[in-house]
Amino acid sequence: MAFDLEMIKTVYNGLGERVEAARRVVGRPLTLAEKILYAHLYNGAPGKAFERGVSYVDFAPDRVAMQDATAQMALLQFMQAGKVKVSVPSTVHCDHLIQAKEGAEEDLAIANSENKEVYDFLASVSNKYGIGFWKPGAGIIHQVVLENYAFPGGMMIGTDSHTPNAGGLGMLAIGVGGADAVDVMAGMAWELKFPKLIGVKLTGKLSGWASPKDVILKVAGILTVKGGTGAIVEYFGEGSENMSCTGKATICNMGAEIGATTSVFAFDQSMVEYLSGTGRADIAEAANAVAAHLRPDAEVYADPATYYDQLIEINLSELEPHVNGPFTPDAAWPISQFAAAVKEHGWPEKLEVGLIGSCTNSSYEDITRAASIAEQAVSKGLAVNAEFTVTPGSELVRYTVQRDGLLDTFAQMGGVVLANACGPCIGQWARHTDDPKRRNSIITSFNRNFAKRNDGNPNTHAFVASPEIVTAFAIAGDLTFNPLTDTLTNKEGQQVKLDEPRGLEMPPQGYAVEDAGYQAPAENGSGVQVIVDPNSDRLELLDPFKPWEGTDLMGLRLLIKAQGKCTTDHISMAGPWLKYRGHLDNISNNMLIGAINAFNGEANSVRDYVTQGDGYNAVPQVARNYKAMGIGTIVVGDENYGEGSSREHAAMEPRHLGVRAILVKSFARIHETNLKKQGMLALTFANKADYDLIEEGDTIDILGLTEFAPGKPLQIRLHHADGDTDLITVNHTYNEGQIEWFKAGSALNLIRQQQASGSNLSQK
Repeated sequence: MAFDLEMIKTVYNGLGERVEAARRVVGRPLTLAEKILYAHLYNGAPGKAFERGVSYVDFAPDRVAMQDATAQMALLQFMQAGKVKVSVPSTVHCDHLIQAKEGAEEDLAIANSENKEVYDFLASVSNKYGIGFWKPGAGIIHQVVLENYAFPGGMMIGTDSHTPNAGGLGMLAIGVGGADAVDVMAGMAWELKFPKLIGVKLTGKLSGWASPKDVILKVAGILTVKGGTGAIVEYFGEGSENMSCTGKATICNMGAEIGATTSVFAFDQSMVEYLSGTGRADIAEAANAVAAHLRPDAEVYADPATYYDQLIEINLSELEPHVNGPFTPDAAWPISQFAAAVKEHGWPEKLEVGLIGSCTNSSYEDITRAASIAEQAVSKGLAVNAEFTVTPGSELVRYTVQRDGLLDTFAQMGGVVLANACGPCIGQWARHTDDPKRRNSIITSFNRNFAKRNDGNPNTHAFVASPEIVTAFAIAGDLTFNPLTDTLTNKEGQQVKLDEPRGLEMPPQGYAVEDAGYQAPAENGSGVQVIVDPNSDRLELLDPFKPWEGTDLMGLRLLIKAQGKCTTDHISMAGPWLKYRGHLDNISNNMLIGAINAFNGEANSVRDYVTQGDGYNAVPQVARNYKAMGIGTIVVGDENYGEGSSREHAAMEPRHLGVRAILVKSFARIHETNLKKQGMLALTFANKADYDLIEEGDTIDILGLTEFAPGKPLQIRLHHADGDTDLITVNHTYNEGQIEWFKAGSALNLIRQQQASGSNLSQK
């Protein structure tokens, strides 16, 4: 039996009418993404067409999903919104706070003890406000959502950047910050700039070592980490029909690495089979009844270049396995070229660890294909030359693969099974190493490989590949090994070659689980108490941010001019800092400590004109010093600032420590929205060369705020230490509603003001 079946039926009952209305207003056939977008307008059936990449549109998502690290801040904010229950089906998933160290059982026990305060808070606040709660060990949010909540044609937002995983089941699932989630849970509209559309036409059929992971690894190489920004990537063609539902989810999941708003596949038989196999045959039946609306129109298939802003074609029959990295997920290497690249760049050839699983690749099909390689290590007498770990995506998958003997296969190979959690993928990894700063190589089936992300070591060269390729490399222990062509020497001195991987899309005996880890909320949560210890260092009730003072911002100090890549990992690191995700002041001690100062080439070292004279100090401390003196600050950044995770802490921490504006060459989508939600100024150079005008000792004025209006640039006056000044123009993308967020001090402040005044919020 499916969750929220009546809600899904309601979506399907109105789908045909809304799609037809959209065709009329747009005046042409529609892509799948357009059908879902127009079917989820907040104000009902569409009355006008929207311009891609230009129009801001209010949407009504069907549900919200939150992982434990981001749910803390989201729910602390929701508690301020004055609501008694969430307005749409919502869930919390405890997957981020479990550190991988010894193995599943030991690590989960430690997490339950160390994080008890946070888990109790999340369980109680979920119970009070009607939110489904998935306990620690239940699984990674995206795999659990795919198994239980995703449905073709739906729209979901989630407080994690890999929420698009659900696109494998034909859903528009979009990663957002917690403030966006609060809006939707409070019954408000969710605003998004109407996305552009990138079409990826897949022909042929995967075979041999090639896998769905290789599709997105290749696409990442084509589009780069920002090539999908502001766009939905829509996959179609005969090749997609020949691919498993979970394989499609892998592709959509890692679409976050190209900056895409989300990715999606059309409804097909693989989705019917997956829905039925996971106990949702009733949803499959309902989707079949509206199948024509869950696919692009025939004219789109016939002439895709006319309907997409960009078109990419990939022949799956010719696709090579890829390995991407190091340090960025878009450095794409076909396996035939990878060994040469390793040697040419001087990357450490010896492989130390291979890690498979995560939210990207932990399906039954992934595990069986990797296990077919692991079995060969045993049967062919091969020594395994690297550490090897397996992270199941959910308890449903873990229990099923254990029942089917696959975990025993990995154990025979020497593998360690970790908890059903994010673990090493997000830096929750107590890595066994003799030198935490040594140059070394690891390879994973995860999605991200930024420097320091997995183990905190900036010299760890992390590469990304499919689970079967990772398993083969772990056996070889050598990054110059090509499993498609090369042989290995077994324990008897014989040369042996690995056979192609074999896998099963679905378990022949069906899925099974004893305790999936779900806790339903109370029917009436009015009597449930949510208690936060005022002395806690893990949780802290929020104070509203101050509203705009109504004037231009004068005399700001430059906090840091960040050089090069500055992701949300640089702005607000994960790993050991995850424990403070519910305590804004404590976690603010990690603000921008990974960003590289353009003036000295160092991290976490900026001029401190308050306490150090001309000396240097840590970024958070300098910010606190300025804040204590009532001096606002500004952060300057490079291209694609805020790339990576959806974590809104990267926006809330600067706001909390007195940063008034972020001025960059360009923003990643989610981070720009998060900054706006928190009442920050997110600005871009009208002339990118003006980045070079910013000097270390500058004081800065932001001019034009008293006439702040959509499409109207602002100006910035730079006062240099030598007495000279520069006046530069800066752009913004604020619409009228977002300007009101800025004036109120945050979007949440505006919601609370409207609630208090009883104004018409046009709630669902």
